[in-house]
Amino acid sequence: MRTQVPGFWDDPKAAELQMRKAKELKKWIEGYHEVKAAADELQLAFDFYREEAVTEEEVDAAYSHATALLEAIEMKNMLSNEEDSLGAVIKIVAGAGGTEAQDWAEMLFRMYQRYCERQGYKCELTNYQGGDEAGIKTVTMQVEGDMAFGYLKSENGVHRLVRVSPFNAQGKRMTSFSSVFVVPLVDDTINIEVNMANLSWDTFRSGGAGGQNVNKVETGVRLHYKYIDEVTGEEKEIAIENTESRSQLGNRENAMRLLRSQLYELELEKRRAAQAVVEAGKKKIEWGSQIRSYVFDDRRVKDHRTNYQTSDVNGVMDGKIEDFIKAYLMEFGREEKSI
Repeated sequence: MRTQVPGFWDDPKAAELQMRKAKELKKWIEGYHEVKAAADELQLAFDFYREEAVTEEEVDAAYSHATALLEAIEMKNMLSNEEDSLGAVIKIVAGAGGTEAQDWAEMLFRMYQRYCERQGYKCELTNYQGGDEAGIKTVTMQVEGDMAFGYLKSENGVHRLVRVSPFNAQGKRMTSFSSVFVVPLVDDTINIEVNMANLSWDTFRSGGAGGQNVNKVETGVRLHYKYIDEVTGEEKEIAIENTESRSQLGNRENAMRLLRSQLYELELEKRRAAQAVVEAGKKKIEWGSQIRSYVFDDRRVKDHRTNYQTSDVNGVMDGKIEDFIKAYLMEFGREEKSI
């Protein structure tokens, strides 16, 4: 094995990359053995059923188990891009509409928190700005776990809520929007160049809970990074706030990581644009457009890209979004694999 060769760890970055590849290959092998074992158990159950040694329900259970494992590995096969194995940065921004939109943004925030809990992902807040009366204006969270970006990239876009508003005295049906931005969370194995001449910082006092130190010392940081858009030639700016750490140094370090993540996403967008020109005949995926509607009164959540929908509104808002992710990957995953 390469990992046993003397001097393997002389280049830590290269070694880490090899270890990641080995770990990924091991997961595929384990997945294959799981599916094969389930298929063998299903065949055995069917043989026993013909001999009246097991019930039809037991055969159905074995079939469901084998099918679930097979579908899981098929879905994972849609995630072969370099960035799919990385963690994710999720930023939620309330749309226009004041308290109603800010409440919707908080509901989405909780939905993704619950999804991450269900998947066993580590979720860490890096910035949180509460609403004026309720909800949130914006929130940024880092998600770390197996294929976190690969799965969560399907959530990138505008999410629409239709409901009878609890904040409206007339009980009118209201429509609210919140934007969800998902970018890969880069690590040390991804080399992203940052032009330090284009970088500037502001500091401010972090608000909210956290003790006297957080409120009295300027630990919060705001990063400004200017760059030239290669397509339009215009000068643009990335602004990132980080208030998670009680130390200014910690917040600066994490803000730099978030900047590298956004610059990496810009590079990926360039690749997608180039691929779109080559494959103009394929169905285009509009990142940043309205992707899903949550209609509470009609008990319906519908994804407009795949047309997948469910009546389990409460389940979805409690983080059960796996079926939406699966439908997205099964329809668009093959197109993205060639990018």
